[in-house]
Amino acid sequence: MRAALGASRGRLIRQALTESVLLGACGGIAGSWFAYFLLRFFVSLAPQGIPHLEQARLDLRVFMFMLGVSLLSGVLFGLAPALHTPAPEQLTGKESRATARNLLRQVLVTAQIAVSLVLLAGAGLLLRSLWNLQSVPLGLETESVLTAEIALAEYRYPQSTQQLEFFRDLEARLEYMPGVSTLALSDTLPPSGGVQATFLSSIEIPGRPHVMDRGTGGMIPWRVVTPGYFAALGIPIKRGRGFGEEDRSASEHPVILSESLANRLFPNEDALGKSFRFGLHGPWRNIIGVAGDVKNNGLTAAADSEFYVPWKNEADGYFRTAHVVLRTPMNPTAVARWIRSEVASIDPTVPIEIETMSHRVSKLADRPRFNAVLLSLFAGMGVLLAAIGMYGVVGFLVAQRTQEIGVRMALGATPQAILKMILSRMARWVLAGVALGLLGAWISARALESLLFEVRAHDPFLIALALLLLLVVAFAAAWIPARRAMRVDPMVALRYE
Repeated sequence: MRAALGASRGRLIRQALTESVLLGACGGIAGSWFAYFLLRFFVSLAPQGIPHLEQARLDLRVFMFMLGVSLLSGVLFGLAPALHTPAPEQLTGKESRATARNLLRQVLVTAQIAVSLVLLAGAGLLLRSLWNLQSVPLGLETESVLTAEIALAEYRYPQSTQQLEFFRDLEARLEYMPGVSTLALSDTLPPSGGVQATFLSSIEIPGRPHVMDRGTGGMIPWRVVTPGYFAALGIPIKRGRGFGEEDRSASEHPVILSESLANRLFPNEDALGKSFRFGLHGPWRNIIGVAGDVKNNGLTAAADSEFYVPWKNEADGYFRTAHVVLRTPMNPTAVARWIRSEVASIDPTVPIEIETMSHRVSKLADRPRFNAVLLSLFAGMGVLLAAIGMYGVVGFLVAQRTQEIGVRMALGATPQAILKMILSRMARWVLAGVALGLLGAWISARALESLLFEVRAHDPFLIALALLLLLVVAFAAAWIPARRAMRVDPMVALRYE
């Protein structure tokens, strides 16, 4: 109509660019505002250890880049239809099909569906992996357990006798604190590593040749713990007994093995009552119990073979850092205040870090949780964009073929037949996108394999679930404009013929 009234090609291009650039600028500004809140959300959710994360911000350079991309998109997608020569037949009210542009719309929708399927499949793999990580058995109980890490300054506690006296006083004070059912001290805590270790080859067993010259045999972790350690963390004693107060005297040298270490050192034998020593001049230690295996090196590593020695009431070999473990049904915040008060009453300069065991364990899944949330959010946005694209293209198709639909209905086509016609065309785009998406998901799963835990990279169930979700969203997006086609009045549609 504008061309027939004398509008030049330049005038038509300026009008199209004005509309598309305005839409692009508004979209860029809205996207920048949304990105600002997303960035704050990601930074708050991100685990420690990501380099320069605290420096991430939306400054002027980032804003100008996003606005430039939005304006460039507006120019490109506004210029493409503006360069199209208007057909004179459009003034007659007859249907005029722009095959090239229809094909471009279909290709874009197909690409959106393919990318969405790739993102959904990846998000499903990471979420399943996160679920497996959070469900992995640790060999200990984390509920109602509070931990406190205490580090003594070297300049204030240079002697072992001073360190012994501090922790002995602290243990006596905390033992009578209200609400504490079990109390223990340890030099290290699972499952975050940092435990002391010795070579397997350095362990001597009476009656067996010492094999120091045949390799190390790997590292065997060991801990120094007080008698309440196993009860406080819910670590089961499978055979024998745990430590008692009598085992803390200087003359006693008992040891408790983990179940896997007992099987390694004494295969097909009962380890109870036997003895061993580690180190060149270490004392011979009598095995009094076998405890359950516990994970020491994170959630993904296998449970270590380890052994436990008692926390002695002697100054020899003491250390300046210790962990307090309390099992209590009371509010952790209140108990934490009491612990800080007791430590301050001994020495107000001693730093203390308190956290629940549940929180301590959950921090090990922070990085997988961050990856899963990040990819899930991108997958959700991809599905939303695919749904918007499907809705827009099907809606445009219905509006473009209104006259054809009216003719079909005048000749006896039922609304169900019209719905089938619209959805069948939509199905071709979806199937093409699904085929490309499955190929992309197969390739991208290999890149995610190093981030997965006890999940197959090509899990058919997760891919089928992602595919089903995408099909439901695409069908729902196409259903709304398709239902409008069912309600077309043949007389109104034919009036323009």
